[in-house]
Amino acid sequence: MTNPVFLFDLDGTLIDSVYQHVLAWKSALDAEGIELSVWRIHRKIGMSGGLFTHQLLRETGLEISEERIARMNRNHAAAFTRLAESVRPLTGSRELLQWLREAGIPWAIATSGRMETASLNLRALGVDHARDVVVTRDQVRYAKPDPDLFVTAAARLGAPIETAMVVGDSIWDMLAAVRCRALGIGVQSGGYGADELRQSGAIRVYADPADLLAHIDEIGGRR
Repeated sequence: MTNPVFLFDLDGTLIDSVYQHVLAWKSALDAEGIELSVWRIHRKIGMSGGLFTHQLLRETGLEISEERIARMNRNHAAAFTRLAESVRPLTGSRELLQWLREAGIPWAIATSGRMETASLNLRALGVDHARDVVVTRDQVRYAKPDPDLFVTAAARLGAPIETAMVVGDSIWDMLAAVRCRALGIGVQSGGYGADELRQSGAIRVYADPADLLAHIDEIGGRR
């Protein structure tokens, strides 16, 4: 029997940074004179930045140009960097990764964020992208809800994607997991509810990384 590998989303899954991203996108939208409620922004966190901005601009009926999208992405990155000091690992996230290391269970991080912003979160988590497997938006053609990030991460671990446990906080993570025939494991630490995560494909849902670690034997985590 093939042993499982774990593929983790980053924002809202291992790092408590979802709301900083929401505020950073709000700042980027305000700079464009685009008024949008923060709850609408939150519902799209976890998508790739490009898809995110296309959907937002489509909803508002404004002109979509590559120049505007690039400018918004730059402004989002700058605003997130200003908020980075308030970003912290979620409860249990460091312990979860350490447990997997000690158990000899391979894991990787696959995030829709670009390295420009992801590096800040990786540093807070104590992950070294020169040592650990980290796949960012810069390295794939499409980000979530497409499965490219997770497929690439599994390949870099040398594991079939069908053996992967995809751990994420958003419906976009779960939809991507379903599309690549991985098993989706939801955590509620990014603001999505358990029912939403299950309806999008999660086979198990936990409160946060600490809760997942406490029940890791349920999803194939054994020493």
